[in-house]
Amino acid sequence: MTQTTVLTGITTTGTPHLGNYVGAIKPAIRASRDAQTASFFFLADYHALIKCEDPERVRQSTLEIAATWLALGLDPDAVTFYRQSDVPEITELTWILTCSTAKGLMNRAHAYKAAVQDNVDAGEDPDHAITMGLFSYPVLMAADILMFNAHKVPVGRDQVQHLEMARDIAARFNHRYGELFVLPEAVVEEHVATLPGHDGRKMSKSYNNTIPLWLPEKKLRKSIMKIVTNSLEPGEPKDPGEGALFPIFAAFASADQRDEMRRAFADGIAWGQAKQQVFELINDELSDARERYEALVADPGAVEAELKKGAEKARASAGALLDKVRAAVGIRSLG
Repeated sequence: MTQTTVLTGITTTGTPHLGNYVGAIKPAIRASRDAQTASFFFLADYHALIKCEDPERVRQSTLEIAATWLALGLDPDAVTFYRQSDVPEITELTWILTCSTAKGLMNRAHAYKAAVQDNVDAGEDPDHAITMGLFSYPVLMAADILMFNAHKVPVGRDQVQHLEMARDIAARFNHRYGELFVLPEAVVEEHVATLPGHDGRKMSKSYNNTIPLWLPEKKLRKSIMKIVTNSLEPGEPKDPGEGALFPIFAAFASADQRDEMRRAFADGIAWGQAKQQVFELINDELSDARERYEALVADPGAVEAELKKGAEKARASAGALLDKVRAAVGIRSLG
């Protein structure tokens, strides 16, 4: 049976929130259980260095994100779960690909162009404070993907250009040196649940409206009680399509529970009572995983061991392909 290789990267710069869980983590773990899929999940700590200069934050985020995926049921024996920096073949491949990547292609990257435009608008030198990490980011991302010949890469729409660049880089290399790389396809997450935050806007760290995934029970309840609602009194019918409360409930509820809550809204449920039900639903789903997460965070050595084990598996695959790439470009034994 031929497997489809699916690769997912998680940047280690933050703490997971409910939106990450509903929109990305939960469906990805579910998909990883498909026997016809070879799933690769990696912690993109080299990518983190592009946007974060706080070493402790990168380290702590690596621990928290790895513990999150493990606590929520990712089976490291059934997938390849590794830290990017533990697979040096990726950085070697990055350099080899850099040597055949057109600078003009990198000039067109949205993130780089946006940074240049911001500088121009501010009256600065166009390249002020722009690092080579930002400029070369698409090559590292291409190496992440091509190193394991991923067929599919789930991405948000803002990352589609980088997948197209990875295809261009792979095609250019294949044309010059032989067909070594699969041309990856972007799987655009059009239907991913986008959870609203406290204020009704998309839950995002940039809006400061997130509900952290692993809040202790009392703090989780307090955070949910802060969700903004209107001034309708108990007994007055409420619109489930207005505000953030019902969408957050719906993301965790069964179809029957959603129908029941819609009826409660129509009957004028009190906001405090509705929020309490939202809290209880979310807490019930996360309580066991929270215990596992807290145990993992308290034992970083156990998390490290899983990442090292995953790196060994990743390197076995990466090393075989890199040997072919090195030979193709002329880096081979003289014997």
